[in-house]
Amino acid sequence: MFSPLVQGDFTWNSMSGRSVRLRSVPIQSLSELERARLQEVAFYQLQQDCDLSCPITIPKDGQKRKKSLRKKLDSLGKEKNKDREFIPQAFGMPLSQVIANDRAYKLKQDSQRDEQKDASDFVASLLPFGNKRQNKELSSSNSSLSSTSETPNESTSPNTPEPAPRARRRGAMSVDSITDLDDSQSRLLEALQLSLPAEAHSKKEKARDKKLSLNPIYRQVPRLVDSCCQHLEKHGLQTVGIFRVGSSKKRVRQLREEFDRGVDVSLEEEHSVHDVAALLKEFLRDMPDPLLTRELYTAFINTLLLEPEEQLGTLQLLIYLLPPCNCDTLHRLLQFLSMVARHANDNVSKDGQEVTGNKMTSLNLATIFGPNLLHKQKSSDKEFSVQSSARAEESTAIIAVVQKMIENYEALFMVPPDLQNEVLISLLETDPDVVDYLLRRKASQSSMTNPLIKLERALWELSVSFLAFSSPSRSF
Repeated sequence: MFSPLVQGDFTWNSMSGRSVRLRSVPIQSLSELERARLQEVAFYQLQQDCDLSCPITIPKDGQKRKKSLRKKLDSLGKEKNKDREFIPQAFGMPLSQVIANDRAYKLKQDSQRDEQKDASDFVASLLPFGNKRQNKELSSSNSSLSSTSETPNESTSPNTPEPAPRARRRGAMSVDSITDLDDSQSRLLEALQLSLPAEAHSKKEKARDKKLSLNPIYRQVPRLVDSCCQHLEKHGLQTVGIFRVGSSKKRVRQLREEFDRGVDVSLEEEHSVHDVAALLKEFLRDMPDPLLTRELYTAFINTLLLEPEEQLGTLQLLIYLLPPCNCDTLHRLLQFLSMVARHANDNVSKDGQEVTGNKMTSLNLATIFGPNLLHKQKSSDKEFSVQSSARAEESTAIIAVVQKMIENYEALFMVPPDLQNEVLISLLETDPDVVDYLLRRKASQSSMTNPLIKLERALWELSVSFLAFSSPSRSF
């Protein structure tokens, strides 16, 4: 029922008979379940088709630090945090925990905003009733009493707002209200039901898959990283040596403490781009596990041993193995670094003015950010000194890998049709209903985002109608 119609074309049929042709899509557009299966597909392909000469594992989300590093950080932290009365929310924490803290803060802010809005709406709804009551008190008491006695069945508060329509109510949905849903809402309800498959398919699915959503997960990028990138994109692209010029340690420390306290920091034009750049580098440097993870350190380095035409595809598969929070944060960072690199050279503006470049080429950026994004645990200081020459070679390799990522970031985070096909086949073995839902969602996304597909489908329907009309067997 769900096999490809044309081999190599990656076209599927949904249960409703709708044809869905798989196309390259950003990894962020995949559902949480698809991304988990994509990890498995990528892992299998790396094992079968890529000779990286090292063991490969799928990194665990938010893995704990090694004891040796923990002890060092704790000993240093005790001196610095004697007077600190808060638990850090951003720096030196696992990436998944930072994102969880950001999400908790946002939910708290949204809740407070909703409470304030509900309170103001309630007050506003009482104002007309209060004005009416004042007018009644100014009128004669006899006329007021007579009007009350003549209409004993009327509401004593005619201006009190009526209960909100069922569709606008907040809170849980009653069973009988399902019939009131329109088509789009019923689709949403279906998605919610499918995204909790523990009851319907508990015997078929793995325990992990029961907890995964069938919809794209929220972009998992720390608020600090996104804020710094946005600020530098807006104010720092023309700044010469944006990541090399020194910053104010005092101002950077203040910004760091504000983010660590969970304050809603707004980076404005008056904030120095050098301070914000230093803050971003500190965050990446202080992560207990690097963004590209220690488990995949050797695998990333060994991609340079492959043939040039194989390196990019292998890097892509390794990125698919990253936890979603690492993958999404890496994408945001590389997107920003790529933009900085595009402004490295001097150029002439539209009005003929010479614009000075920031001098930060992809190589310069990889030299600065590479050691923070990709590194492994040092066993001891003695080992570090003995193997200094070997580490210098590894540093060169790290720079080369990160430079390739900056220059090709758009392609690295796209998922080609053949891998999507493998993901759907793996899901088909356990949940055909899930596959049908994913196909319908892909079809709707394609029709909304690609006007060429609409035109292509319209031309196809027109050609079918024309052939049917011009057929000799047609009677008039």
